[in-house]
Amino acid sequence: MVGGKNKSPRALENCVVQGGRFRIGRRIGGGSFGDIFEGVDTRTGEIVAIKVERAKTTHPQLLAETQHYTLVSQGRAAAYMPTIFGYSSESDFNVMAMELMGLSLEDLHEQCGGRFSLKTTLMLADQILWLIELVHSRGILHRDIKPDNFIMGRGKKEHHVYIIDFGLAKSYRDPRTHAHIPYKEGKSLTGTARYCSINTHLGVEQGRRDDMEGIGYLLIYLLRGSLPWQGLKAPNKDHKYSTIAHVKMCTSVDVLCNDLPVEFASLINYSRALRFEERPEYGYLRSLFRRLFEREGYQDDYVYDWTVRNMQETLVAGQRKRAEMKPEKKRS
Repeated sequence: MVGGKNKSPRALENCVVQGGRFRIGRRIGGGSFGDIFEGVDTRTGEIVAIKVERAKTTHPQLLAETQHYTLVSQGRAAAYMPTIFGYSSESDFNVMAMELMGLSLEDLHEQCGGRFSLKTTLMLADQILWLIELVHSRGILHRDIKPDNFIMGRGKKEHHVYIIDFGLAKSYRDPRTHAHIPYKEGKSLTGTARYCSINTHLGVEQGRRDDMEGIGYLLIYLLRGSLPWQGLKAPNKDHKYSTIAHVKMCTSVDVLCNDLPVEFASLINYSRALRFEERPEYGYLRSLFRRLFEREGYQDDYVYDWTVRNMQETLVAGQRKRAEMKPEKKRS
């Protein structure tokens, strides 16, 4: 079991949790809200991911995150979400065990030189828009749209995108009455400043429209490789947030989407025009990008930029190996 006063998360390696079912392995990631470890299911030998946060953290999120995953994954939607194996409180830590997935879009973006092709971006856009519709249909806002929170599956699921990290998610409907949360102002920024909406910068309570605007910025980043408000210098976090907000508000959509297909500007403009409680027309937005995909003559074959890159690397490695194995000709 996990225990020990003030034990460091890194000291959890090789500990067992959740009644001995999972053994924690090496740390594979993390951030300001906790750490992620590779683990193993001692019953089946399956490799899993184990997310850990300190039990006495100021703003514990893991239990709520587990509940959001469970809610979104109900019914047939379970096939499109990572499987959650369980949550437990283990002395100094809260622990969530879940299915181990593949690389994030941020990792793959970096591997591919910091820019995706239009084809890859459009294949991802179709799935991302479908996923956010699924999340919203369960009465939940994600509130942290960024490439790190969209990951590819593993094995037979390697072609499909999954949405993760519901640590900042929030219900936007009352579970009993289904009434929408009220409009409020003066809210602090929740999410990642690079991708959050202008209204979020202005302190307005987030709604579905804000997730959609964030997806617009995400897709532009994936295709172009950067956003105008990246890399800004500031003496502290608050000043940086205000600087990002200023640049974001002063950058017209035409400039933001210069030289990109018009559909990207359409997504940003559409999202910004939505009213606070208004339901986005997800099907309409997907159809914009689907028609662009078809006009470009692309095949929906799940051959992404990293697929081609991996195939090329495998080919080169094979050629090199064959060359090394080829016997030298004897000189006469």
